[in-house]
Amino acid sequence: MGEPIIRVRGLKTRFGRQVVHDGLNLDVEGGEVLGIVGGSGTGKSVLLRCIIGLITPAAGRIEVLGRDTFALDRAEAQALRTHWGVLFQDGALFSSLTVAENVQVPMREHTKLEPRLRAELARIKINLVGLPSDAGAKYPSELSGGMRKRAGLARALALDPEIVFLDEPTAGLDPIGASDFDSLIRNLQQSLGLTVFMVTHDLDSLHAICDRIAVLIDKQTVVGTLQDHLANPHPWLQAYFHGPRGRAALAS
Repeated sequence: MGEPIIRVRGLKTRFGRQVVHDGLNLDVEGGEVLGIVGGSGTGKSVLLRCIIGLITPAAGRIEVLGRDTFALDRAEAQALRTHWGVLFQDGALFSSLTVAENVQVPMREHTKLEPRLRAELARIKINLVGLPSDAGAKYPSELSGGMRKRAGLARALALDPEIVFLDEPTAGLDPIGASDFDSLIRNLQQSLGLTVFMVTHDLDSLHAICDRIAVLIDKQTVVGTLQDHLANPHPWLQAYFHGPRGRAALAS
């Protein structure tokens, strides 16, 4: 395989006296779906936010698409952000904007597209994530939880990114809705050639769509395939992947 599309080296994050990551290393290969898992407080979402620049770590280096994210000036950092999209929990949509207007937010921020073209592209993205054609005119409060996640995903895809970051994408969904969303992510990843960085606690998602899994343990990462983790003797990995819910996911 070629150079990693995301490279994290020696990452250290802390909040006051609490050290979350200490010397964490991680490579994300282009075109893969990488699942990020770990126990409560291990810093799964913190890692995501460090990579996209919302949190500044205490030490370490992060490269995205070959660019050192901490060495960029404001304009360069802004340009790099157009290469990824982010789906936060529950969509994180602007409540005062319609779905179509939410999808157009990245276009307004990063492009000079005419309003008519923005509206047409928003319609295409909304259809792409499986929302009905009338969803664009609705406000987030008028949507179900699953529809809000799809709307958030449409916004994440607004600029045709190479990388999509997903923070607990199936949290709060019923099993059927979660399975449908997993299928949507895999189909989009394959059809659009996306690299997907997915923070999740959903064992079914790990089994269904992840090529590799990065487990946050002891402030660092253990990375491998599902079979690698099943064979790993580390107590937390054994408890997580071989526990009742892990066995149920394997059997499904």
